[in-house]
Amino acid sequence: MRWRGRRGSGNIEDRRGMGAAGAGGIGVVGMLAVLAVGYFFGVDISPIVRELDQGQPRSVAPLSERDRQYGAFVSVVLADAEEVWRMVLPQQAGRDYAVPTLVLYSGVVQSACGGASSAMGPFYCPNDRKIYLDTDFFDMMAQNMRAGGDFAYAYVIAHEVGHHVQNLVGTLGQVHAARGAASEADANDLSVRTELQADCYAGIWARQADKLFGSLEEGDLQEAMGAAHAVGDDVIQRSGGRTPMPDSFTHGSAAQRQEWLMRGFRSGDMGQCDTFR
Repeated sequence: MRWRGRRGSGNIEDRRGMGAAGAGGIGVVGMLAVLAVGYFFGVDISPIVRELDQGQPRSVAPLSERDRQYGAFVSVVLADAEEVWRMVLPQQAGRDYAVPTLVLYSGVVQSACGGASSAMGPFYCPNDRKIYLDTDFFDMMAQNMRAGGDFAYAYVIAHEVGHHVQNLVGTLGQVHAARGAASEADANDLSVRTELQADCYAGIWARQADKLFGSLEEGDLQEAMGAAHAVGDDVIQRSGGRTPMPDSFTHGSAAQRQEWLMRGFRSGDMGQCDTFR
């Protein structure tokens, strides 16, 4: 992916090197365990995190050269997304694009949506309109998921920006309301449709970024497709030793995620990303 030498975004909040806020007396490993339990069992552990965080100073650690390179890369990808959606959203949805902030953090983080750990992966919080990303996730993609590469990482960022677009046009609010009255299976289905639409929006970003900046190099689309495959629910469940259960999917199968990513890339049209139709 060609990204060096281009404008970086000023909408980056870099919390890396500040230590693990909320680690408190139990340490970083203990905090990660608390967060993991809350995530897998669906328990809101943000009050626990806040209690552990009270009165605990943050340590400061210098960023490595790899950290700095990742920071520069994320900044450029976010700037590209700003340019793309400032053009696309008014043209196709009749709305101005309000830029999100992207928070870089290490280990654990507090957001307006509660506490989170890097083990959960990048996420978008509609309550504060911020994207949260631990760049160590990129290393995990490369080492554990066999889905490395600049464009694969850019797809991950573009997917979270896609959730921000959904928030701006009202989709996330509608889904949240519908999930409150839905059965578990129907709520999961709504989550899948939400995630697939964000994949489609990531495809629109990829198409437009290439047109505007000549971003794509040979093999880049394959990298993004590999990442979309790696984060499919069926692949994740199978890698965990479980038989894939479609009714439990919340993000979509590998094939679905690849399909909607490419639908957005080929069409460049938000109207072709209506996964709810």
